[in-house]
Parts: sequence; C-alpha cells; structure tokens
Amino acid sequence: MSTRPFTTAPSAATAAPSATAAPSATADTGVAAEPACAAPSASLPLPVLGADVRVPLVTGGEVSYAALDYAASAPALRRVWEDVAAYAPYYGSVHRGAGYLSQLSTDLFETSRADVAAFLGCRADDQVVFTRSTTDSLNLLAAALPTGTRVYVFETEHHAALLPWERQEGVSVTYLTAPRSPAAAVRTLEAALAGQATDGPALVCVTGASNVTGELWPVRELAATAHAHGARIVLDAAQLAPHHPVDIAELDVDWVAFSGHKLYAPFGSGVLAGRADWLRAAEPYLAGGGASRTVVRAADGGVDVAWHTTAARHEAGSPNVIGVYAIASACRALTEAGFDALVEREQELIAAVRAGLADIPQVRVLSLFGDDAPRVGVLSFVVDGWNSSHFAAALSAEYGIGVRDGLFCAHPLVRTLLDSEASEPGECGAPDQAPGGSGSLNAIRVSFGAGTPDEHVERFVRAVRELVRDGARWSYRTEDGRCVPDRGAAAH
Repeated sequence: MSTRPFTTAPSAATAAPSATAAPSATADTGVAAEPACAAPSASLPLPVLGADVRVPLVTGGEVSYAALDYAASAPALRRVWEDVAAYAPYYGSVHRGAGYLSQLSTDLFETSRADVAAFLGCRADDQVVFTRSTTDSLNLLAAALPTGTRVYVFETEHHAALLPWERQEGVSVTYLTAPRSPAAAVRTLEAALAGQATDGPALVCVTGASNVTGELWPVRELAATAHAHGARIVLDAAQLAPHHPVDIAELDVDWVAFSGHKLYAPFGSGVLAGRADWLRAAEPYLAGGGASRTVVRAADGGVDVAWHTTAARHEAGSPNVIGVYAIASACRALTEAGFDALVEREQELIAAVRAGLADIPQVRVLSLFGDDAPRVGVLSFVVDGWNSSHFAAALSAEYGIGVRDGLFCAHPLVRTLLDSEASEPGECGAPDQAPGGSGSLNAIRVSFGAGTPDEHVERFVRAVRELVRDGARWSYRTEDGRCVPDRGAAAH
C-alpha cells in the first residue's frame, strides 16, 4: 500500500510522513503482550491490530487473544490504523479554516465522502451523510420521514432498525412476523403492502445479514416488492458491508446505513447514503454550525436561518474527520483486497465452525431460514445444560476466546429462535440465574471476518468440544449481571 494516504492534495502528500514510520501506541492493560502491530499471519488477506496480543488465562499462563466478536466491533485493519496515524499530525478544523491544515483536512473529509460513495455504488444524485453509527443513521432517517409515512419492519431486526420509527410523530409502524425462509419474507412484505389502507409515503426497513444468525436476506427481491407498491426501502448493512459488496444501484435500495466499527474502522463514525429528497426536505438532524448556510436577525427579534441542502444539512458541529477517514480507508482496503477472495476464505471458516459444532450433539445452532441458508461469518448457538453467559465466560477465562452472549440487541428474533414466550424475561448479556443453570433466555454468538486466523477458529471449536465434554475447569459467579471467574476459587 502507499504510505501516503493523502490523495487529493499533492503538496500535503509530499509533506505527509510515512505511515509505516508513525509511532505506535499500546494500552496499559497490565497484560504482557506483544505490540498490537506485530506482524500477524501472512495468510490473512487483511491483517488487523491485536492479532498477537496475549491475555492471561484463569488457569495460568497466557495465550494469544482470539477475537471472535466481529459482529459487535471488528478489530481495526492495520491499513486503517497506519493511514490514520499518518494523517493525525495534519489534523485541522473542517470546512471552517483558511489555514493549510484546515484546507487539507477539509479536502480529506470530502474525498472520504467520495470514496464511501464509490464503495457503495451510489447514484449520481445520492447523498452520503456521515453519522456516529448505524443506529444514528437510522434515527436520522426516521427524523426525516414525511408526516404520514407508514413504516414496515420485520420483528427480526436489530434494535437499531426496529426502534427509531415509532418515536416520530405522524409515523405509523407495522411490525412483520419473523419469516422462515427468504421467499416467505418476500411474501410477507407483499401481503402487508398490498393490504395497506391508505396512499402516501411508505418505507420498508430490512437487514442485509442478520446480526444473530448471519443469514443473508433477499434484499433485491424485497426492494422490488417495495417499489412495486410505491414504497421506499432502507438497508441496514451493518453486518453485510464488512463481508459482501453492497451496491445501492444494483440492489435498487433507496438508502444504506452502516457503521465504521463493524467495517474494521475505529473512532465511532457511521454512514447514511441514498436518496436526497427526504433529507433535503427535513429539518436538520441537529441545529448548529455547519448545517446553517446563513443566520440573520429577524424583524420580530428572532433569527432567520437558511439551512444547507447538501449532506452538511445533517452534519452540524465539528465532524469526526478521523473517524470518517478511517471508514474511507477501510472501504478502499476492502475494495483493493477483492470481495471474491474475502468471501471465499470466510466461507471456509464458516464451514469449519459449522462442521465442528455439528459434531457436538449438545450444541444447537440457531437459524431462521434453515441450515443451508447462505450467511456471513456470524453464528449463534445454545448448549444443552449450560447457561450461555457461563459458557461464554469459560471460553474467555480458560481459552482466551472472546465471543458474545445474550440477546444481541435483537430480542424478538432471539426469542423466536429459542421458542420462548414473548414475555419471557431476558436481557442482553445478563444471566437470569446462577452460572450452570440452563434456563435463562440467552445464546452465544461467534463471529469472524477478514482478520481471523485459522487457529482462532480451530481453538474455538476445540474449546466448545472440551467444555461440553469435561465441563469448566474453574468456578464462576454472577457480578453486576455478568458471569465472571471466581477469583477466590481454585481450578477444578
């Protein structure tokens, strides 16, 4: 890769330091670890930070940390970190300064917008708005809905896509029941739209890949169904974009939302990209500098404001230029690596995990569309006789493996997959009874991607097999709603 991330300001590029020469920083974790940027396995198509960090085991010794919680936050690509480190000394205010660094940062910010638009295959008149996250993006779109909009959303969505709509005055929401196949999803949406009582604006919200099961949804078919009934569609691509190409024009969706922290880019930025008309017509998401074009005192003693009609209308305040640049860097890295190669390797990892878990009768992998449904590197499962939080804690403390447990901010979906009653108690990450009990409503999720070494997957499968066969080697207790090792105990 080039060591100069600045592609639009030649003089700045000349002045920029080599990314590989940027000083590294490591957190003081109290754990003896190799540097975060130590060279990872050469077989990885996109090396990530932290691949060689070592963590202590409760049973003694250390092991390299196996980060298998990509669906929550993927580790940062080395490429992204190097690009950001090279830019950091040149940081300046965006859109507001006459100085060289401000001009450079503004140029970098807007070039990043163009890079993201290219990554998403945006149409010529689409807008790319930078936000804080997928959640922020969908709340922004919800705030921009015209009065009287009817929203259709499957109950299987992540809470970021499930919850923003009813908070808007004048918007009605229809929650669609969980389909058991991609074809059933299309039929369910078709029936709901065909049975709508009134004309007017309508919006369908759907995920591209489930954050619980990893299963791919029939986005093109759902978009065609929505448009056939005059509705628009927004795609939650938080779990899809890191694993598969997302092309707005090809999928024929109206908007796409995703987060940088799932796309191997840290610093808390997100994207809402797509049609501009509702965004231009809506009140600014936040009122303040950057969103306003002119502000003058009015004759009545107040102020008259003319707001921008570009993406800046919804980007008030000083933007997160480093977060935005990190997203753009990740988009470029994924594009250059080639999704075909990334998908092929990820499918090999998925097959290894599925085959390993299939050999353990006590393990049940959760699925909405069936075992043969195509998916990204996200799988959730439960283990007979185990509280899922206890199992996840043992994976971490005894094997150095980081996974997720709970309801994954998709409570209705997990309740459906676990065949539970709608009112049955359960909370993200919090066991309802003592470690070892199997009755609490939660599951375990393993997720991986471009930076996952084969050894991490192999260790995970081996750890699941050993825990099921032999039990935990340590005692655990519940503390602040989490299952943790009992530090006063000894190994079994």
